[in-house]
Amino acid sequence: MYAIITFFTGLLFGLGLAISEMTNPSVVIGFLDIFGNWNPSLIFVMGGAVVIGMIGYIIRNRRTQPWLADKWYVPTRRDIDKNLILGAALFGIGWGLSGYCPGPGLTALTNNPMEGVYFVGALIAGSALFHFQNHRNNG
Repeated sequence: MYAIITFFTGLLFGLGLAISEMTNPSVVIGFLDIFGNWNPSLIFVMGGAVVIGMIGYIIRNRRTQPWLADKWYVPTRRDIDKNLILGAALFGIGWGLSGYCPGPGLTALTNNPMEGVYFVGALIAGSALFHFQNHRNNG
């Protein structure tokens, strides 16, 4: 049951990305280009995501445990450190330069393979760099 729900959740997420045109880097870059040819259409996508997130937290606060797991896995850290700021800045710069974030970037492997290969390669390299840096500091 868990695998089926996970599959359909991923499918719904992917359809949402495609319908909202989050998989089209020119739309994303147009949204981020507030001083140029700004395209504000993704404000509705963000608004929808915020509403769904709020509903999720309301459900979480009313239930003692999730439907398909033993406990809730909710972040507990609330501090802001240099790694969070640096990571957020790098993510934002990469998103702004490429027009891709990880989900839509993976779809580029099929709808724009050359860009997708570059993006996914950079994503893997960045993930490996984080892994090795984090492992060095913690172990």
